[in-house]
Amino acid sequence: MIDSASVFRQFTSADAVAPQVRRALARCWVEVTNAGGAAGFPFPPIGDAEATPAVDGIVDGLAPATSRLLRATRRGELVGWLHVRRDPWSLISHWGTLHHVQTRPSVRGRGHGAALMNEARRLARDDMGLEQLRLAARAGVGLEGFYGQLGWKEIGRWPGALRLAPGDDRDEILMVLDPL
Repeated sequence: MIDSASVFRQFTSADAVAPQVRRALARCWVEVTNAGGAAGFPFPPIGDAEATPAVDGIVDGLAPATSRLLRATRRGELVGWLHVRRDPWSLISHWGTLHHVQTRPSVRGRGHGAALMNEARRLARDDMGLEQLRLAARAGVGLEGFYGQLGWKEIGRWPGALRLAPGDDRDEILMVLDPL
């Protein structure tokens, strides 16, 4: 059953992100990572001690022109989030990168991830004035298929770039969404 009635909010400054929002983001990151998700922590299990400083680092660096956090909620509960960044250097400031794309394991398969990605596309294009988005995804977990259905194209791979364990090296898949 598709149940994607997500409500989105973007954050552009650290003072706009309340402590309870930071805690919810960290808790989501713990859940995603410990369920095997590829959202930035390669070696589960993790706990709040690892996720909280990482969330704080992202939130503390928010800035309207270069760094935004997009949160999706349903009925007041966090269902997913991601981070959009752009480099201010004029040579490459027309494109941005998505980082830490994640949806809570308990809500997967209900359209929240696709809705989050579509809202990220709109935010990047309409609010940040970007022309393309990039992301890197871990091979071996089906992410290229998910992103491909949303219009993303694989543009390359770094073979064996990610070492999850001895003997478990994975490619990093480079993807682009262009035009927005």
